[in-house]
Amino acid sequence: MKKRPIRVLIAKVGLDGHDRGAKVIASLLRDEGMEVIYTGLRQTPEMVVESALQEDADVIGVSILSGAHMTVFPKIISLMKKKGLTDVLLTGGGIIPAGDMEKLRNMGVGRLFPPGTNMKDIAGYITEWVKKNRKE
Repeated sequence: MKKRPIRVLIAKVGLDGHDRGAKVIASLLRDEGMEVIYTGLRQTPEMVVESALQEDADVIGVSILSGAHMTVFPKIISLMKKKGLTDVLLTGGGIIPAGDMEKLRNMGVGRLFPPGTNMKDIAGYITEWVKKNRKE
């Protein structure tokens, strides 16, 4: 039986209207053989987690440039736990200070990527995480 491709949900949460980076990442991950669902702009944490459930996502990637990362990521992690998404990676990127990245990692968020990150590093991180953690 053939393994299904990695399914990644890319989301923009809140009022942040800049989605060029999210679209670039979505395109890169598709080129790496992943199935990518882009939810579009102005999503709520609830909408993101519900979409991840419906799409059977392995990964939720949140692009955030608005400065709301210390609100958005903890809310999504909390909702994921409530919905039983314990084998789904929450990752993302954007303008997030290093100290906040560490705090978010301590809450259960995966690696976060600042602007300028090598795209292959992002795809490699996702691939390795899913290999180790996806329940087949």
